[in-house]
Amino acid sequence: MISECLPFLPEVLPSFRPCPPAHDRAGWETLPPAAKKRLMAAGAAEAAKPLPALPLSLWLDFARTGKRSEWEEACFARRARLCALAAAECVEYQGRFLDAIADTVWAICEESAWQLPAHNSYVRDTPQLPLPDTARPLIDLFAAEAGALLSTVHYLLGAELEQAYPGLATRMEREVRARILTPYLRDHFWWMGNRDEPMCNWTSWCTQNVLLCFFLLPDVSQEERRDAVRQAAYSLDCFLKDYGPDGCCNEGAQYYRHAGLTLWGALRILSSAAPEAFGPVFREEKIRNIAEYILNVHVDGPYYLNFGDCSPLAGRCGAREYLFARAVGSPALEALAAADFRADPDPDRLTAQDASSRINLWYRLLTAFTQREMMDCPDPGPAPAGDVWYPSVGIFAARRGSWVLGAKMGGNGDSHNHNDTGSVTVYKDGCPFLIDVGVESYTRKTFSPQRYEIWTMQSGWHNLPTFDGVMQLPGAAYAARDIRVGEGCISAELSGAYPPIRGLGSYRRTVSVTEEGVALSDRTDWDGEVELTLMTQRRPQLSPGGLALEDLGVIRISSGAEISLQPVPVEDPRLRTAWPDTLWKISIYFYKSLDLFLE
Repeated sequence: MISECLPFLPEVLPSFRPCPPAHDRAGWETLPPAAKKRLMAAGAAEAAKPLPALPLSLWLDFARTGKRSEWEEACFARRARLCALAAAECVEYQGRFLDAIADTVWAICEESAWQLPAHNSYVRDTPQLPLPDTARPLIDLFAAEAGALLSTVHYLLGAELEQAYPGLATRMEREVRARILTPYLRDHFWWMGNRDEPMCNWTSWCTQNVLLCFFLLPDVSQEERRDAVRQAAYSLDCFLKDYGPDGCCNEGAQYYRHAGLTLWGALRILSSAAPEAFGPVFREEKIRNIAEYILNVHVDGPYYLNFGDCSPLAGRCGAREYLFARAVGSPALEALAAADFRADPDPDRLTAQDASSRINLWYRLLTAFTQREMMDCPDPGPAPAGDVWYPSVGIFAARRGSWVLGAKMGGNGDSHNHNDTGSVTVYKDGCPFLIDVGVESYTRKTFSPQRYEIWTMQSGWHNLPTFDGVMQLPGAAYAARDIRVGEGCISAELSGAYPPIRGLGSYRRTVSVTEEGVALSDRTDWDGEVELTLMTQRRPQLSPGGLALEDLGVIRISSGAEISLQPVPVEDPRLRTAWPDTLWKISIYFYKSLDLFLE
């Protein structure tokens, strides 16, 4: 799709102008006062903090213990600091922040490597090397982010930095060229695509930020830009081949921000350089479907239907979703993004648990310069009742009255997969009823052969059955079959998601939603006792005919089933961003058939 545009490239590919540079005072004066105040406050706060240290011992923490968080927090804190300082200087333009900006730029330029320790390997899915090879730069997600950040700062304040600190802007260009431009044109990194090899959010995410480097730095030749555009087009086609026509993100709502939105980012840069060549791509139905995925899995307020490594609190929409909606012509997504922005107390993600969400200066600039439009956009109103079915991944969403039902009826071969085929999530009045827990903080184990030893990755901790201790297995071969979709209803055969179990030929799940509630019906030919797990946020209590979930509702259970309740302490910092200190695991033991009704 994207490579087909290459014959229509213009003779000259101009630089990208994401917003006015700092010296364009008229351009910066157009910012709303609230945006200026927010950017200034963030800059002042960062100026008062010390520059985070990144010693070798911290890098080696991953190789020695498998922990990622301390290096990443310090690394991302440096970059978030530079974002805030640069934006504040552009607003005020009095030189007050230049020393702190220069110190931070210098520190980033002095880093031995820009990739994360957890990404320090040159071949996909191979063990990470203990130390970075400074003679062989590696472009991972966050090397590309660092290059994009320095390139954006250079675009905004390069002349001012060069005047105050002669040679600093030149150093920035040299580092970005050595670590990003040259390796991108010379080497092949797995995320760049290789025919049928499956890609993920890395492809669009890295490509977007590499393109920022090529089109923001001033001394990049036309030949280099054309070569970069050709490679980017190929990579984006490799990324798009793994999306079905329906546009469903198999990594979930949280990763839509790193996948669908960075696809938009890459296309925005390309279409800015060559509007006649790449502008028409936004009119493709598949691109529109990719954009609207986040709209269709939105529940209410901050909540999204989640699966895999995604959190139910996947982050509010904002400027990028708004601009993607405008590009593809989606008034509903445009309205949701604007309403979400207006309701967001932290649109720059300054307090987000995921520190990597605040290290891209371009995103911060987009938010500031789009704020006025988003404030004036009409409210979307209540979400209409309706169903969405994504056959490419097996995601079903249905809304009736105060109820929202989500189901994953695909397979266990998705990127960021949990063994959760057949699992359902339910919301009532915008509150979690049956939940998908999500994922703990990433460690070395998370993306290793030991991934499915982690409890949050196991089907027994989702809203699914277990057969005498046997749970689902990972891989595309373990999938739902005979999927039937009706109005407010979905049904599938789930036995294929499990390894062969003697005597198990069928386990069929049917789930439906009406304005009265959600009905779940499970039928099996297995002769043994089935343990069905239900995960809840609210504390369940036994009541006549089933369970009561505090002030939220009840679960009515067909007769003949036994029930046990287990508190699940939540201690992991990442999980605690979405959940209270205790969740609940409900185990329902039954033979042959079970009917539940949530009301």
